[in-house]
Amino acid sequence: QVQVVESGGGLVQPGGSLTLSCDTSGFGTNFSSYIMHWYRQAPGKERELVAYITKNANAYYGDSVQGRFTISRDNAKSSAYLEMTSLKPEDTAVYFCKAQFLVNAYWGQGTRVTVSS
Repeated sequence: QVQVVESGGGLVQPGGSLTLSCDTSGFGTNFSSYIMHWYRQAPGKERELVAYITKNANAYYGDSVQGRFTISRDNAKSSAYLEMTSLKPEDTAVYFCKAQFLVNAYWGQGTRVTVSS
């Protein structure tokens, strides 16, 4: 059974940093073939793509986080990460991890990030 679990969210002051983790199980050795995504959804807004990383570690970032966030993966641990720096109040959202290979997509339940003084 596939599981995707996010962690690392919390309350942080503007300008601060936070690293989110996405731990998966059930993929076995196929994890490395999955594209790992981070999405976020702010209150009253649609879910938006934050970043994704391919099996070859090529990364894409949304315009609003480019230069501040870094996505990475550890295939040996079947995990992905999102390092967030220079956080702004507008980064406040629930952050979701998605693992996708072709038409197969698996979502986690999300972890909440609040950026506030």
